[in-house]
Amino acid sequence: MKTPRILATSGGYVAGPVQQSVRLGSMLLDALAMTGKVRPRVCLVFSAGGDPGDHYAVSYEAFNAAGCDVTELRLFPQPSAVPEERLCGSDLVWVGGGSVANLLALWRLHQVDDAMRAAWERGVILGGVSAGSICWHVGGTTDSFGPTLRPITNGLALLPYANGVHYDSEEQRRPLLHDLVLRGVLPPIAYATDDRTGIWYEGTEATAVVADTEVSATLGPAAYKVELIDGDVVETRYGVGERFA
Repeated sequence: MKTPRILATSGGYVAGPVQQSVRLGSMLLDALAMTGKVRPRVCLVFSAGGDPGDHYAVSYEAFNAAGCDVTELRLFPQPSAVPEERLCGSDLVWVGGGSVANLLALWRLHQVDDAMRAAWERGVILGGVSAGSICWHVGGTTDSFGPTLRPITNGLALLPYANGVHYDSEEQRRPLLHDLVLRGVLPPIAYATDDRTGIWYEGTEATAVVADTEVSATLGPAAYKVELIDGDVVETRYGVGERFA
C-alpha cells in the first residue's frame, strides 16, 4: 500500500520561457517523480480562486510541458466530474490558491472533502499552494474574509496541525499564527512556509523542506515548526533540504 503523502507549499511554479507562462518548480517535479509513473495523471483543482479559466490554461501548459496527462475538477457552474472518480483516478492532485474559506465550503457542498480523503488514503499525492496548503490542515491564517487576516479552523484535518503560508512576505502571518497557537484557537503544533518553499508529509509526519529552486539552506527561504511548549510559543527554522526532527 502506498504511503499517503501531502506537499504543502507557498510556491510551486517558476517563470516560463515567455511572458505569462510558468513551468513547474523543483518540488513539483520531484512530486511527479514520486508518483513512479512515466506519464503521471494530474488533476488541477482551482476552486479557491473561482475556477479561473486563465489559471487552468497556464497550468495545463506547465504540466503538459513536464510530460503529464492533465485534467481538472471544476465546481463552477457545476462539478465537471464525479469527485471521487476524478481524484482517485489521479496520481497527483494540485490545488491552487485563493479563498480557503470558500474552497472548504464548496468542497463540503459537493463532497470533495470526502473524495480528497479517499484519494489520500489510496496513495494519490495531494499538493497545493496557499489555500491549497492550509486546506489539508486543521486550519491556519487566511485573508479569505478581508485584508486583516483571521483564523480558519475547519480545514480537512488530514494533517492534525495548523499551517502558515507566505510566512516571509506578508507581515501579519507570523504574529497571528503565534497568537492563535498560544491562545489555543489552533493546535499546539503548526508548520509554516516562506514563499517558494514547501513541506513534505508522509502520513501525518512532516518530513522534509523543499523549494522551487536551489536556495541556501542557511540564508534562503525556509520552513518553520511552531510549538506551544510550557505556555510559550517556540519557533524552529528548518532550511531547504533539512528534515524535521
